[in-house]
Amino acid sequence: MSVTSGTKPESGLGETIRVVIHALLIALVIRTFLFQPFNIPSGSMKATLLVGDYLFVSKYSYGYSHYSIPFSPPLFSGRIWGSDPNRGDIVVFRLPKDDTTDYIKRVIGLPGDRIQMREGLLYINDVPVQRERLSDYIGEDPCGSEAMARVKRWKETLPNGVSYETLDCVDNGFYDNTNVYTVPAGHFFMMGDNRDNSTDSRVQSAVGYVPSENLIGRAQMIFFSVAEGEHAWMFWRWPVAVRWARLFKIVR
Repeated sequence: MSVTSGTKPESGLGETIRVVIHALLIALVIRTFLFQPFNIPSGSMKATLLVGDYLFVSKYSYGYSHYSIPFSPPLFSGRIWGSDPNRGDIVVFRLPKDDTTDYIKRVIGLPGDRIQMREGLLYINDVPVQRERLSDYIGEDPCGSEAMARVKRWKETLPNGVSYETLDCVDNGFYDNTNVYTVPAGHFFMMGDNRDNSTDSRVQSAVGYVPSENLIGRAQMIFFSVAEGEHAWMFWRWPVAVRWARLFKIVR
């Protein structure tokens, strides 16, 4: 009896270790090849994405680079099974100036495109993007303060028919009038929907053109969301902190 009772804990411990290892391997495969969770820490994509949104990003949408692998070991260059994003996709990518930092923006310019802002209006290849004024955005201030705010809101429609909303905090803001940006081959031009409060490809010294290799994946669905200033781990605050209407919302 003493021998039997002594072997059972060892067998149970070994089985537990195997289950944990299998679970970690499955999670690693899902994170590397299928979906990876991200959270939104800034307001550069308001009102499409809000601070406190948690979303799934599909890793397979544009193929895989070494940035798809945890810790980004430089095992290979370029992309495997790669495909280009569509204009209007919301994409997570590694910042070209600091490849340890993830950014999320909307694809505006494709390789060879000429992009320019004139008096707050977006031009692609010298043609103004269709823009329609909507009712003002009212909510957590997209311009940077902690107060509630009322901000101009527009509906933009890209040449391929993709529509989305943008916010305009300031008339003739710093990046509302720019030079022409010509997107190099193998690169993309990214912009935030919160146009006056977004560090994006218009800021060449900070972001610039994004190489295809730096793409991580496409934003697909918001699976959780808490109000700005709240913490997701404070489950006792969920009844008032969770933005219930945003759960399982498809990102467009």
